[in-house]
Amino acid sequence: METCWIRSIKSSREETFKSLMITRRDYYKILGVEKSASTEEIKKSYRQLAMQHHPDRNPGDKEAEERFKEAAEAYEVLSDPEKRGIYDRYGHSGLNGAGYRGFTDFEDIFASFGDIFGDFFGGRAGRTRARSSVRAGADLRYDLRVPFLDAALGTTTEIRIEKSIRCPTCGGSRCAPGTSPQLCDLCGGRGQVTQSKGFFSIRSTCPQCHGMGSVIASLCRKCSGRGKVRSSKTVQLKIPAGVETGSKLRVRGEGEEGVSGGPSGDLYVFITVEPHDLFERNGNDIHCCVLITFVQAALGGAVEVPTLRGRESLKIPPGTQSGSRFRLRGKGIASLQGDGYGDQVIETVVTVPTNLTRRQEELLKEFERLENEKRGS
Repeated sequence: METCWIRSIKSSREETFKSLMITRRDYYKILGVEKSASTEEIKKSYRQLAMQHHPDRNPGDKEAEERFKEAAEAYEVLSDPEKRGIYDRYGHSGLNGAGYRGFTDFEDIFASFGDIFGDFFGGRAGRTRARSSVRAGADLRYDLRVPFLDAALGTTTEIRIEKSIRCPTCGGSRCAPGTSPQLCDLCGGRGQVTQSKGFFSIRSTCPQCHGMGSVIASLCRKCSGRGKVRSSKTVQLKIPAGVETGSKLRVRGEGEEGVSGGPSGDLYVFITVEPHDLFERNGNDIHCCVLITFVQAALGGAVEVPTLRGRESLKIPPGTQSGSRFRLRGKGIASLQGDGYGDQVIETVVTVPTNLTRRQEELLKEFERLENEKRGS
C-alpha cells in the first residue's frame, strides 16, 4: 500500500510538471526563429513582435499584453548567451532551477529593452526613463476680495501673481548658453543601471544622472541650473455674474511651468465677496430695506428704491405697515447655471417723525381725536 501511495504522489507531481510545461511555449517558436538564429536575428524578430503587440497599439487587449510579455521573456533569455545555453540544454526547468522568473510588469520590460523601441509610439521607453524628470507644474492659489456689485453683476479685473517661469537665458534647458545636456555615459541615457550578480540582475536609478538620462556639465548661471526663475505676471480675470464667497475660478495654464516639457499647472482664484451697505444676498435673491414716511404708509404712493442695476419705482398701497414685503421679479442676481435671475425683496420700515412743530402736533392730536371717534362709533 505504501509503494502505491508513493507512486501516486510521483505520478501527481509528474502530471503537474507536465501541465506547467504545456503552458510555457518554446522561446524559439515564440520569436519565430530557428535554434541556430544569430543574436541580431533574434533581436529583429523580437522588435517586430514587440511593435505588433505593444500595449500602446492594443489598449485594453489582454491577449496582446500576454504576447508582449511572452516575447520579452523569450528575448531576454535568447539574447543572453548564459541563459540561452541553459535553456538549450535543460529547457524551462533549467531556467527555473537557476532562479529565472521572467518579468513582473511592463515597466520592467521597458526599463530593460528601451533601446529596442527607440521612438516607437512617441517613445514609451523614453517616457519610462524620463518619468522622474517630466512633471506637470504646481497649481497656484490666489485669494481675491470682490465688491458686492461686481460679484452680482460680473466684471473683468486684473490680478498680479508671482510664479516660476522658464529661464529666459537657458530656455529651461538648465545649461549655460552655447552648451547642451550630454547623454549619461554610465547608463547610456536609460536613467537606470543594471548590476548582475550571478544569474540575477538588479536595476536601480543611475547615480550619475539621477534618472534623467543626461548630465549637464555647465549649469546656467541665471537660474543656477533650475531652468526656472521667479517672475511677476499680470493675469486678466473674468468674474462671472453670480459668484459668491467660496466660489473658485480656474485659470488653466497660469500655474507654475512644468518640468522638462511637462504641462503648466493651473491658477485657482478663491472668491470672498465684500458686504454691501444696502443689499444682502439670499441665494439669488436680494434683500433690502426702504424707509417710508408715516404719511406714505397711510396714504400710499410711489417711492424710488435702489436695485442692483439702478433705481426703480415701487408702488406702496395705502395702509402699508412697517415690515411689509414687496417683490421685484427678475431684479436679483444672475444664476451661475444660466437659468435666469433671482428677485429683489423689499421690506418697508415706517419712520416716526421727530422734532414736530406746534402745527404738526395740533394736526396729529386732531387725527388721534378723529380716530377715537371712528372707533367709538
